Amino acid sequence: MYSGYITDVDGIKVGHMHSEEGMTGVTVVISEQGATGGVDVRGSAPGTRETDLFRPDKTVEKINAIVLAGGSAFGLDAASGVMEFLEKKGIGLDVGFTKVPIVASAVIFDLNLGNHTIRPDKEMGYKACENATSNENKQGNIGCGMGASVGKILGFNNAMKSGIGSASMKVGDLVISALICVNSLGDIYEGTEEIAGVYDYNENKLLNTVEIMQKGYINNSVTHTNTTIGVVATNAKLNKAYANKLAETSHNGYAKAINPVHTMYDGDTIFALATNEIEADLNLVFTLGAEVTRRAIVNAILNAESIKGLKAYRDIIN
Repeated sequence: MYSGYITDVDGIKVGHMHSEEGMTGVTVVISEQGATGGVDVRGSAPGTRETDLFRPDKTVEKINAIVLAGGSAFGLDAASGVMEFLEKKGIGLDVGFTKVPIVASAVIFDLNLGNHTIRPDKEMGYKACENATSNENKQGNIGCGMGASVGKILGFNNAMKSGIGSASMKVGDLVISALICVNSLGDIYEGTEEIAGVYDYNENKLLNTVEIMQKGYINNSVTHTNTTIGVVATNAKLNKAYANKLAETSHNGYAKAINPVHTMYDGDTIFALATNEIEADLNLVFTLGAEVTRRAIVNAILNAESIKGLKAYRDIIN
């Protein structure tokens, strides 16, 4: 298991809130002082909010929070609770008579595992903010990871439980970390070893999604029910263009750990946050961003616990 958590970056707070009945939840990543933001959406079925603000030609420079939520498009409502919480704290873009919190969001599909009428909403987003601390370190079945699953090409009866994972690296004064909610169509790998994915519950063995695809089979019930989303944060000084580049190159971590990745049935999205504390070599920042993303994905699998009939990695290891 890889060490570290995204809160290793000074100025970053994380809070979680979830419903076990709904099998869904919210994870909020907060930068009270504001951080330079970037985003890269690679999947073809995303659910997002405020991603246009991250473009270098847009005037907003700082992001106050990223919301990772379940509930599919319904879960975007959780960002309203984060907005309310931050406004009450006086955090956001000063427009004269109030401060407008800059809050972006991405969601996963998890409506199938629990009570689909229970979704991340304004109240759940607000409570996640109340729970936010600078020393949060929980992983697995928590927050956005509560309803996450992987390996769904044969349907949910052959999927495995996933969750949310984090990892961090430090080189000198440079800190770079990732927090990723893993909800992919594809299988998860640590190096060349498959550690989670399509599972044959009769034979008790992992199957291979790419091999199943080559045979021309996919269960149509899962064609829009996948997405891996997350945040990469660093204390490096980055402008908006380079923050977007960090989000872009961090997708290499997805490609190292998930296969297949960025499919037509995934909405894979990565946000980047830079707190602008130190000068750092950009190539190093981008390289480490991909590595902590990969490690966070692995940690999401290693920390997940079985639930609702879905096995987790810890249930299948010898």
